[in-house]
Amino acid sequence: MARSTIALRLDELLSLGIVSPVGETSSTGGRPSALVAMNPGARVVIAAQFGATQGTVALIDVGSTVISEHKETLDIGVGPVPVLNWFLDVAERLLHEAGRPESDLVAIGIGLPGPVEHESGRPKNPPIMPGWHNFDVPAFVHPRFEVPVLVDNDVNVMALGERAVAGPEADYMILVKVSTGIGSGIISEGQLQRGSRGTAGDLGHIQLVAHDALCACGNFGCLEAVAGGSAIATKLRDQGLDTHSVQDIVTAAISGNMLAIQALRQAGRDIGEVLTTCVTLFNPSLISIGGSLANAGEHLIAGIREVVYARSKPIATEHLSINRSKAGEKAGVLGAGIMAIDCALSPEGINRMSERPGANAAL
Repeated sequence: MARSTIALRLDELLSLGIVSPVGETSSTGGRPSALVAMNPGARVVIAAQFGATQGTVALIDVGSTVISEHKETLDIGVGPVPVLNWFLDVAERLLHEAGRPESDLVAIGIGLPGPVEHESGRPKNPPIMPGWHNFDVPAFVHPRFEVPVLVDNDVNVMALGERAVAGPEADYMILVKVSTGIGSGIISEGQLQRGSRGTAGDLGHIQLVAHDALCACGNFGCLEAVAGGSAIATKLRDQGLDTHSVQDIVTAAISGNMLAIQALRQAGRDIGEVLTTCVTLFNPSLISIGGSLANAGEHLIAGIREVVYARSKPIATEHLSINRSKAGEKAGVLGAGIMAIDCALSPEGINRMSERPGANAAL
């Protein structure tokens, strides 16, 4: 790039407050070079992560630091209007409590627990989200804040959040969420892979040939119908254990109940059977296990390791780590924030900031 072009772009970023002067370099005979650095507190994004029964909203600066967060029990099945109205009210409150004007907000990122067409932000036939099919989430949210609204499925945003904290090995990574259902997000060469229609990583609906359990999607033998939280809870109830939720399974396993421990170990083996194929096809260096059932100790992960390491070629597993998610419960909301930040700090995003009324006045 020409020096004049760089100077113009830097002037724009300085006027927006996105970067700030931080001194000068030592002179080597000519005029000392000015130094600038990212100003992470200059702008903020709103991030939201929704599960089947819980919603989390966070205010995050453009350096990916969570400023504040609100989490609440919330039934995604009540439909898009009440859920998104709740989200908008919480987002507005977080901005107000942090003393940030709406002009500081530059983007919104939302993760939903079902298939999403990322380009449009519309859920597509989500099995646990009645009333959400083809609902235009960005169009509903945008009028309140008038910033870009990005929507993806919850496992994809979890993968983005996990990559942010997992280190260099996460450039080739599969994030597996094991909770009520099962899904995965795929990172290749450091980039999230959504596939041609946004359905890449739909691990929970790969068929296990040896099983014929009916899945919520209408097919038989899906991994989710065999090893998902709902399936495990049902099996344990049939064995006389009072399990009606994923948390009941986790509590039972942590307390040392052998039925729960054995069920989780077997679920891990079933998941490992599918992941063995993924390892052969994709050759990741990291498989991170997240979701509520990952909180039940090592039983689930031990089952996954048992099968993946036994059935995969040694060259594929020589440097493969299979571990519990480092980002944990923060992965989803952090990833939704990163998705929004990437949009806001793109060339198009900077141009949008410059065009907003009063954009250069505050900082």
